Amino acid sequence: MSYYIAPRFLDKLAVHITKNFLNLPGVRVPLILGIHGRKGEGKTFQCELVFEKMGIEVTLISGGELESPDAGDPARLIRLRYRETAELIKVRGKMCVLMINDLDAGAGRFDEGTQYTVNTQLVNATLMNIADNPTDVQLPGSYDSTPLRRVPIIVTGNDFSTLYAPLIRDGRMEKFYWEPNRDDKVGIVSGIFAEDGLSQREVEQLVDTFANQSIDFFSALRSRIYDEQIRNFIHEIGFERISLRVVNSVEGPPTFKKPDFSLSHLIESGKFMVGEQKRVQSSQLVDEYNRLNRGRNYQSAPSAAEEISIQPSSNGSAKQKASNTHLSLETQEQIRQILSQGYKISIEHVDERRFRTGSWQSCVNSHIDGESDAISSLESSLAEYSNEYVRLVGIDPKAKRRVIETIIQRPNGKN
Repeated sequence: MSYYIAPRFLDKLAVHITKNFLNLPGVRVPLILGIHGRKGEGKTFQCELVFEKMGIEVTLISGGELESPDAGDPARLIRLRYRETAELIKVRGKMCVLMINDLDAGAGRFDEGTQYTVNTQLVNATLMNIADNPTDVQLPGSYDSTPLRRVPIIVTGNDFSTLYAPLIRDGRMEKFYWEPNRDDKVGIVSGIFAEDGLSQREVEQLVDTFANQSIDFFSALRSRIYDEQIRNFIHEIGFERISLRVVNSVEGPPTFKKPDFSLSHLIESGKFMVGEQKRVQSSQLVDEYNRLNRGRNYQSAPSAAEEISIQPSSNGSAKQKASNTHLSLETQEQIRQILSQGYKISIEHVDERRFRTGSWQSCVNSHIDGESDAISSLESSLAEYSNEYVRLVGIDPKAKRRVIETIIQRPNGKN
């Protein structure tokens, strides 16, 4: 099967990798290339195609390997794989790279529910150190003064804004946002259905019909076309005997005739898959559960009348003093704008000491999607943490990323 490599993707990887193997006097070359973008757009697969085309050997690390019950293990793993890859370059005499898939899933911080562990800190610090000293990467407890070969690092992820900011700064990491355009999608989908007899016009029509879908949608669509034949095969063999027929059968693996890959059948199956996606997005049972729990665990915020306190003055007369936790009209309008775009709201606080390290903590147990809840929760947080920083966070529930962070209060109640 002939797969399509997007020219932009090929150029970006080829330039970054080659540049790291060249000695350019007076030029500081970023060691890390961060490829980020929407889920399912084929970032990892495009990388694999480029590596195959250029004859590059790859050492892989998964984002799931960046956490461990033993502190320090993931950082040591990164250093070990880097040194192994440097040795491969020396032994094989060819380009090799270290690739970390889904870095943001292993080292990112998405919301207040994501625990920031010692290993997360060490992984960030290790990658920063390697990016700054690519020829001097040592293992804990040992030191080898022999300079290593420089090893380009490729990392993929969906949302790099969740990563430690100093790690992704220019000079350490070069960023490449991968969003295939229509021509890229047509080329990739043509490769997916290359053996199924679809014409160029039919591929273009299929892509235009599902223009908002990612690349993996079309791959899953091709797989789904075989479901009917497999279902008939199971019914023919019988549910009781299908395991013996498929696993270690003396009859050999089953064969299937070519399914119906007509455009109309593909569009019909694709619309069914889109319907399933919408059902998942519209259910949101977790949000409903969290709202119920929030209602049980938290009392409502004080009303405007309750926020006006009567305090005696020094001469015995009384004066009214408005609570400084009352939200300004500007903040209330900002809350409305965030919610009107379909985003949810979270509220976080931090004291002056932890503010310098960015160790924010959540004020609420779940994301807020109602204006009255957001206003009352924010007013309560301002009152409870009057001597701390309090910020408002807008979160895109579909992309699972932060879209806005605004400090509403500074220490001593300065709004």
